[in-house]
Amino acid sequence: MRTHTTRTTTRLTLALALTTTLFAAGCGSEKVEGSTVPKPTASKDSPAPSNSRAQQVADAWDGSKAAEAYRSGYYPLGDSTPPPSDGFHSDDDKIAHMLENYLLRGELPTTAPKEGKVKWAGGESLTLPLRDARQTYTAMDRVDSPTDPQLTVTSAKLGEMSIVTSRGPATVPAWLFTLEGYDEPLRRVALEPSKLPKPPIERASGGRTTRDGLEELGQLVEVSEDGRSVTVVAYHGSCDDGPAVDALETDGSVVLSASIVGGNTGKICTMELRGEKVTVKLDRPLGDRVLLDAFMGRPLPN
Repeated sequence: MRTHTTRTTTRLTLALALTTTLFAAGCGSEKVEGSTVPKPTASKDSPAPSNSRAQQVADAWDGSKAAEAYRSGYYPLGDSTPPPSDGFHSDDDKIAHMLENYLLRGELPTTAPKEGKVKWAGGESLTLPLRDARQTYTAMDRVDSPTDPQLTVTSAKLGEMSIVTSRGPATVPAWLFTLEGYDEPLRRVALEPSKLPKPPIERASGGRTTRDGLEELGQLVEVSEDGRSVTVVAYHGSCDDGPAVDALETDGSVVLSASIVGGNTGKICTMELRGEKVTVKLDRPLGDRVLLDAFMGRPLPN
């Protein structure tokens, strides 16, 4: 198992209704109103957790019917709503995009084709149901919070965009949303991904963490254009040194194993779950290999 991990400086703090709760016990176990919530950690000097679990996941997927079905579908690995090519004009706009927080001031098209086509560079294509403008906007506007920064949408039209997929770069239908104050529209993929095949292996036992410190990953953020690195969201707490992600590479798959580094500092900690972007460098381009979460035993959600 080769480990090439880079943590970005941007931390996505996910306040899961626990952010402001303080507990006086050490970080190894948190007591909240009489209940005890275990918090597994990994030592700085310990090896990557569950190497055997990653190998089990790889063995189950490599050459399986699930892998064959996965390679015949449409699974985006890139950003479904990329920022404008020249970036956002302000930090508030960046935050609104990160939060997926939008305000609609205008009319959206009420008609659209029922289907759209994914087109790959090699000439292959796949026809899938197409979301209309309202469905796409609703999927994009996940927060809808007037008290946080918002990007204002004034209109939309159907177009296309490029996106990295599990089968390589593709051109897909997209709704182009006009943003107030911007010349370039914001693109949002207008297709649903294919249904995932049933995994050939069950998820690891336990809650979010196994006994040896294997953690459930969050989501896939992006795969680099050259396919040599993947960025994911990994979780950790407030009294540790952050997450680590290791990659087990085979000819048919790349299995990512997440863990938490450090902990048990004796500090008083806030009981919160933090998500952090972690970039993992691969020995060779991802290509059509299946990108898997060792904990869940299935492809990472995007």
